[in-house]
Order: sequence, then structure tokens, then C-alpha cells
Amino acid sequence: MDDNRKTKAETATARGHIYGLLAAVFREEPDKEFIRELKSPQFSEVFSGLGADLGDEFHESVADNLCDELSMEFTRLFLGPGLHISAHESIFVDVDGESGELWGAKTVEVKKFIETTGLRYDEQFTGLPDHISVELEFMRKLAEWEADLWIQGEIEHAQHCLTLQKMFADRHLMRWVPNFCARVIDEAKHPFYREMAKVTSDFLEFDNKSINESLS
Repeated sequence: MDDNRKTKAETATARGHIYGLLAAVFREEPDKEFIRELKSPQFSEVFSGLGADLGDEFHESVADNLCDELSMEFTRLFLGPGLHISAHESIFVDVDGESGELWGAKTVEVKKFIETTGLRYDEQFTGLPDHISVELEFMRKLAEWEADLWIQGEIEHAQHCLTLQKMFADRHLMRWVPNFCARVIDEAKHPFYREMAKVTSDFLEFDNKSINESLS
């Protein structure tokens, strides 16, 4: 494998890992195992590379206590009861001047886009296709496919896979996730979710520019 393909494969793999990490952050309340992973040197290096400053308190807190704190904050921010931030594209994006609603037009668009790639949802999945964690996980899968295609020497297919990522980011992620992240930054009480929202918004902007440059 030539150096150019190797570099592209490594880049796609790294991007996939970041998308996977961000998807996990917003998917559900963190359990103790996930907290321990986040506090590991490997993840600390990733966070540092992304410009995230989780602070000494995060790294010094006992995992059990931190798990409880983040679980309560996750519930308050994204689940309720009471006012909360819905992590769904259809809530943030109006269609034809109508206010967003769950299982709205954007939900259907995302569902169709994902299914055209041949992907299927886990049988145990009960959420909506336009949840932020699903959209980020979809990007993770596309980046992994891209990496494999570069390794296999399927250059045209790898470029097509990158084009799919650009299309999905332009039509969906970039149209609502920055606004979602801005609300999380404003309303989060725990610094972890403020930092994760900032990292997510910054990474999407950076990655979108990088994809555009790669395709130009």
C-alpha cells in the first residue's frame, strides 16, 4: 500500500474513533466502565488532542461518584422530566416553516439516508434515527468503511464513501448539531458536558472543512 493510501486510511480510522467516542457520550447515561475508560491515559490523550479540558476534578474524582453525577446531569439535560434539550434533529430543524416534532420530516430523511447505504439498526434499538448519537455513529461507520476501502485499494469506492460523509454532514449534522451544542454549553452545570458539546461542535466544523479539502 502506497504512503498516500496509508495516510488516508489512518486519517479515516482516527476520524471514526472520534465519531464513535462522541456518539457514546450522547447515547445514554454513562456507566462506571465508560467513566473508567474516559479517565484512562489513552482517552486523556484524545481529549487533549481535541482541545478538551475536563479539569483536575474529573480525573481525581472516584469513578462511582463521577458516574452518579454525570448520570444525573445527563438525565436533567437530555431526558427530563421537565424542560430538557431534545437530542433529535427533527426538533431543531423546521421544515416548510413548521416547528419541529419527533418523528418529523427530518427523522424520515435520516432514516432513508442511512438505509440506502445498506445499514440496518440493531434489533434492540428503540430510539429515533435522527438522535445525535445515531447520526454520529453513522459517520463512524462510514469512516471505518472508507478506511477499509483505502486499504483494499478501492480508490473510487473510498472517495464515494467520503462523498457520502460530506452529503450527510451538509444535509444533516451541520444544520443542527452546532445549535444543539450551543444549548448544551449554555445549560450544562457539569463541566464534562460543556466540554463535550464544545469538542463536538469544533470537531464537526474542522472535519467538514477537511472533507471538503479532500474532495476538492
